[in-house]
This record gives sequence, structure tokens and C-alpha cells, in this order.
Amino acid sequence: MIIADENIDLYIIQELRNKGYSVFSILENNPGISDKEIISMLSKQNSILITEDKDFGELVFSYNYKEVKIIFLRYIKKDLEKIISNLEKIYSEYSDKEGNYFITITPKKIRISNL
Repeated sequence: MIIADENIDLYIIQELRNKGYSVFSILENNPGISDKEIISMLSKQNSILITEDKDFGELVFSYNYKEVKIIFLRYIKKDLEKIISNLEKIYSEYSDKEGNYFITITPKKIRISNL
């Protein structure tokens, strides 16, 4: 399952749902919960987080929260369709993959860090 942080554009969430992905939206179901609570959800549900929040990078790389699967999106509105396409590609490749990772997706590049 995908957990969409509350900063994820509703268009992205709806597009993923329309394509058959199971997406739990923090904005719709648990607005205002802390990043650490979201990390706890990821572990309990073995889910992948999509976020635009740089704080998750800090939690992973500075504070050693390594038992997570995170996809960090960086884009501007005009690149939204390319971001969704890249997100689908990465999700299909990594959703069942063992291990933990932090993946950054931009319109021009995808960076994968195994944790």
C-alpha cells in the first residue's frame, strides 16, 4: 500500500487510485499527525510513503530512521504528469522489493539510496 503524506497533491492521489493503486491519504484520514507517527505506520503496515517533505530525509539520514521505504517527490506543477509516470515506474519496481530505501524522483532524474 502507498501512504501519501498530507502534502501530496490530491491529483496525484486520485490518479494513482484511478490506476488501481491502494493509496491511504494522511490528509484525508489523519491530518496533522507527526512525521514519527507516519514512520511508525510505515513499519506496521509495510507500506511505502510518498512525500514532498524534506524532513523525512533528515529523519532517515541524520537520525537513522532506516527501517522505511520512502519516495520523495521534487517537481513543479508543469511536470506533474512526468512525476506520476516516474512514480508508477518506481512503485511497480520497488513495492515488493525486500529492504529499505529512500528514493528521490524529479522530472529529470531518479536517485535511489538503499538503507
